[in-house]
Amino acid sequence: MSYGYVGAPANFNGSLPNGGDSSTTNLNQWYSSGDQAYILVSACMVLLMIPGLGFLYSGLARRKSALSMIWACMGSFSIITFQWYFWGYSLAFSDSGTSGYIGDLKHFGLMNTLGENSPGSPLIPELLYSFYQLQFCATTGAIVMGAVAERGRLIPAMVFTFFWATLVYCPLACWAWNVNGWGFSYGVLDYAGGGPVEIGSGLSALAYSMVLGRRQEKMMLNFRPHNVSLITLGTILLWFGWLGFNGGSSFGANLRAVMACWNSCLAAMFGSIAWCILDYRLARKWSMVGWCSGCISGLVAATPASGFIPPWASVILGVTAGVVANLSTKLKGYLRIDDSMDVLAEHGIPGMIGLIFNALFAADYIIGLDGVNTGVINGGWINHNYRQLYVQVAYIVACTAYAFVVSALLAFLINMVPGLHLRASEEAELLGMDEDQLGEFAYDYVEVRRDYLAWTPAKDQPEKTESNIDSADRHGIPEHSTMIHGHSPERDGPHSEDHSGVQGDRHGVAAEDNEKAKHP
Repeated sequence: MSYGYVGAPANFNGSLPNGGDSSTTNLNQWYSSGDQAYILVSACMVLLMIPGLGFLYSGLARRKSALSMIWACMGSFSIITFQWYFWGYSLAFSDSGTSGYIGDLKHFGLMNTLGENSPGSPLIPELLYSFYQLQFCATTGAIVMGAVAERGRLIPAMVFTFFWATLVYCPLACWAWNVNGWGFSYGVLDYAGGGPVEIGSGLSALAYSMVLGRRQEKMMLNFRPHNVSLITLGTILLWFGWLGFNGGSSFGANLRAVMACWNSCLAAMFGSIAWCILDYRLARKWSMVGWCSGCISGLVAATPASGFIPPWASVILGVTAGVVANLSTKLKGYLRIDDSMDVLAEHGIPGMIGLIFNALFAADYIIGLDGVNTGVINGGWINHNYRQLYVQVAYIVACTAYAFVVSALLAFLINMVPGLHLRASEEAELLGMDEDQLGEFAYDYVEVRRDYLAWTPAKDQPEKTESNIDSADRHGIPEHSTMIHGHSPERDGPHSEDHSGVQGDRHGVAAEDNEKAKHP
């Protein structure tokens, strides 16, 4: 049942710690079961974004490093879960820390975190809010893992993740969403994480990539994503999770959640259209990778804006994000930083765009759709609040500078610790991170490589030499290679038999033998 007034479904009695004594009092009485169920499901939807990122990065990487990208994302989830339980939630959201920069340890180990109103909304309890926000931090950490692609060691990346979450993500989240955060007090409009999530991940990944260094140029010949189907699967999982990310940030099953989902889909689809058209003008082909990239850039831009702006503005937002993010992929070339998964272009830049759109198009009637902020938060230029633009710009600059500088310092210091150097060796890069770091592989089958030059030694210069790779050497297993020349793989065994070069097809050999017997 809904209710016909502004605010929470019941007046919370905050006289007791944690919302009351749950052994004698029903703490659920202060909340709607529908709101709680919706946010709990939304949190589980956001969780799916982490394996979605793993699949996306795996498909974008080369086959020999595909599994390591999935491991990096899932491994970072393990680290973030511990960090968030240990002190991350407290550092980001404790209301007793008054520095405006970071919280204190009031909620250390989830102490004092149960049935009180959450810091984000009176519609849900704090225990649920802390779990929901865990998924935000974990997703952001997984996005940053795109920086390790194809040359980064995994254990140092996990060490970085713990300290990054503590010193970068928690302060950014405190600025934007903690009632004592300077951004919150300043009037910043950041719905679901344009600063902590998108700028935080984009600039942190750029900083980590800078410290890590560029991939070996001689190993980059004819580089292309190895599995477009995996990229598409990852994008769809991300899109599904994003509806929980943005929809759930209304913190209740209400009209603002529906509006956020509508705006997210509009921005995503118009972003994908814009990106595909830009790619088509160059290649005269339609790109599935381009569609996925545009979809993600639109969703990123919708993250800070989807709960603030009307649908027609989301159409403009999607097109703008798709175009700008597409062109921003060239930034890594100008910066000479190997941002291999384009985290800056597809997360950092669109996040900034979404925050700017809040200054221009945020509307009070959209904000009030949650039934809690009705008449409380003013919009942007639509509501003649012209001050909001410089507030948003100041927030963007602060998040950008802080995330990049602190992440770069963290990566640099960790790289100096014996045994924690960030980068794998050149030989490991040649073998692939799957073999060097895991000893397991994304694919366990033999294939003929499309690019035969991939079999030349790393010291060669393929663009200056002629490839003379024997056809037998294009297979990964010697026994299979012999079949090219018409020999059985068991040629030295009791069932050895020579046959024609029918590429190892025993049925074809038998048919040839029959024909020879008929016509000697």
